[in-house]
Amino acid sequence: MKVKEKKIDALNRELTIEVAAADYAEIEKKKLADRRRTAEFKGFRKGMVPASLIKRVYGEQALVESVNQVIGQALDQHITEKKLRILGEPLASANQPEVEWEDGKDFTFVFDLGLSPEVNVEVEAADTVPSYTVTVTAKDKAPMIENLKKYYEEHKEEGQEAKSDDDLDKEVSERLKAQYKNEADWRLTQDIRKFYIDKAGVELPEAFLKRWLVEANGGKLTAEDVEKDFPGFAEDFKWQLVRGSLMQKWGFKVEEKDLTEQAEAFARYQYAMYGIGNVPDEVVKEMAVNMLQDQKQVERIVEQVEDRKVLDKIKETITLKATKISAAKFREL
Repeated sequence: MKVKEKKIDALNRELTIEVAAADYAEIEKKKLADRRRTAEFKGFRKGMVPASLIKRVYGEQALVESVNQVIGQALDQHITEKKLRILGEPLASANQPEVEWEDGKDFTFVFDLGLSPEVNVEVEAADTVPSYTVTVTAKDKAPMIENLKKYYEEHKEEGQEAKSDDDLDKEVSERLKAQYKNEADWRLTQDIRKFYIDKAGVELPEAFLKRWLVEANGGKLTAEDVEKDFPGFAEDFKWQLVRGSLMQKWGFKVEEKDLTEQAEAFARYQYAMYGIGNVPDEVVKEMAVNMLQDQKQVERIVEQVEDRKVLDKIKETITLKATKISAAKFREL
């Protein structure tokens, strides 16, 4: 068997695998023998079906499975030996010749590989990112104050005490400060991510990734769907690469304790979303345990932990430029 690697550019490779009959013959022979032992045909005892009949019925299936097994092993071995850091999975190339599944023939298969870029970015005190404080103005407060006045007026017969203008002003100010702080924190996270994606100069094999996303989703996404959503996917993927590089650079690990704490924090957040506070610890812990039994939930929680560790370290290191801004201007960012 021969494997030839062709460099298309820095992030794309084409692999040609030439499979000779001798490469798959023994595997195919074993598959047919296994099939013969278990096959049940009328007129024949189990395990006594003629080999010629087994091959006529199951021969092509055994051939395809055997060749695919050899190809998979060849791909894995080449990728490992050459230390290729691939994205997604190898895809059949547009240069793939037509395959005629005939026993005893040699076969040629061509694959496209997308490579992960090398990411090496420094986090330094000189790096500067704006940290916004959104000011609360009388204009911002006015609509909410009016709504609260109406609410208290409508519910006064239910024993709801009316509040003074000063109390309403204070309540609305606190609510808006909390809301604006959450929005500013989210904005800071996005600005830090973009700063280091740009600083690292991360490039992706975009054409390959678009094809891979279509194929990996098994028909759930069209090429048009991927094209429309790709900018957001690409930014998230670039940040994952930057975050992974910094996790390694700083020697950060995700420990079991981290997962448990993050899962419990998320459980409390979910209850709070429904207005439920003071949830007993045992209830929170049980919900966290259930979350950590779901692999998809675990993957999401791992990403959250990595984000927190990396972003906290970045915020400790860089210059956060305190910037006051009005709500109207903040919305324009």
